[in-house]
Amino acid sequence: METLALILAGGRGSRLDILSERRSKPAVPFAGKFRIIDFALSNCCNSGIFQIGILTQYLPLSLNEHIGVGKPWDLDRRDSFVTLLQPNNSWYEGTADAIRKNIEFVKRYASKYVLILSGDHVYKMDYSKMIEQHKQTGADLTIAAKIVPIEEASRFGVLETDSNLKINKFVEKPKEPKSNKASMGIYVFSTQALIDAIEAHPDIVDLDFGKHIIPDMIESKNVYAYEYYDYWMDVGTYDSYLETNLELCGDTALDLYDPSWKIYTKSEDLPPAKIGDTASISKSLITNGCQIEGEVQHSVISPGVKIGEGSVIVNSVILNDVVIGKNCHIENTIIDKETVIGDNSIIGTGDDYQPNKDKPKILSSGINVIGKKLILPEGLVVERNVRIFSCSNPKMISERHITSGETLK
Repeated sequence: METLALILAGGRGSRLDILSERRSKPAVPFAGKFRIIDFALSNCCNSGIFQIGILTQYLPLSLNEHIGVGKPWDLDRRDSFVTLLQPNNSWYEGTADAIRKNIEFVKRYASKYVLILSGDHVYKMDYSKMIEQHKQTGADLTIAAKIVPIEEASRFGVLETDSNLKINKFVEKPKEPKSNKASMGIYVFSTQALIDAIEAHPDIVDLDFGKHIIPDMIESKNVYAYEYYDYWMDVGTYDSYLETNLELCGDTALDLYDPSWKIYTKSEDLPPAKIGDTASISKSLITNGCQIEGEVQHSVISPGVKIGEGSVIVNSVILNDVVIGKNCHIENTIIDKETVIGDNSIIGTGDDYQPNKDKPKILSSGINVIGKKLILPEGLVVERNVRIFSCSNPKMISERHITSGETLK
């Protein structure tokens, strides 16, 4: 085996709040029919990598059910596999600690290289090109670097390199960055170099690639950057999640329709979307099983959604099997699965943009977020920056007017 891929997929994604309330961040639905982790998995199989371990931790059930034996990504063949790796005795304390607690898995397969990925980014990348550069440079570690505007580099771990792309310094979120090469959290290790680096730090409980492994290897090993110029997005906030979804409704650098680089996923067996006589759709993504009688503008409508006559959906992301009644107006809103919106409801209205009182840092731009399996009453009015949490059983919300900045649990 030449390359073993390990996908770190145990993160909670706390800034996604309601969307990660009952699932890990990599399992969050995206672009109508996908999950976020589908991009890393599809990149692997499109790059010819079919031996994959997925390190899960936080609320893994949804992710485990989605991945199964890996059939959508062709990972159920004789010479392919996907293995779900969960913590045994204790939780993962850091990114490198997660690998350390699965180091026997790495040793068992004895691949030449180990590709380590984050399962919570949206992008399309040919890892085989990165691995080829790793071979040509004789690197012990190669780090993918997204080229960003220098004024944005302070938000990332920054790689400083020489003219041959050999890394001589790694600085985590520098105030005055001297480089525009931002670490993407994508690593190619020569396998023995990875094992040696991990086992060199037995006493560090929260062993982390950015804090410990990378700085140490820069001092003593051959560490190179692989420059990446194409689309790459962390959809870890409500704002970036909604914005990135809605970008797909127009012209975007992320091409989901490229037959040479498909994004694969587990799909439900649903009939085609049904568009009624009273429906109107513009600049939107509509997926299988939808029944639309209302108006949809610049929105992403996931499988099985029903939208009643006279309803208008604008700049919103509606997840699977949501039912929206008649004569509703929904704007700048994310609605999680299987929620029912009563007739004549208005969600996303008014000039009051007061940030959410409980979470002002993650919800302040006017977006509303509504959780799973809720039953909202007829005539409900929801202003802006409102969070309505889900529950395990369908729950009726009795309030009829929810003012800006409120949270209902």
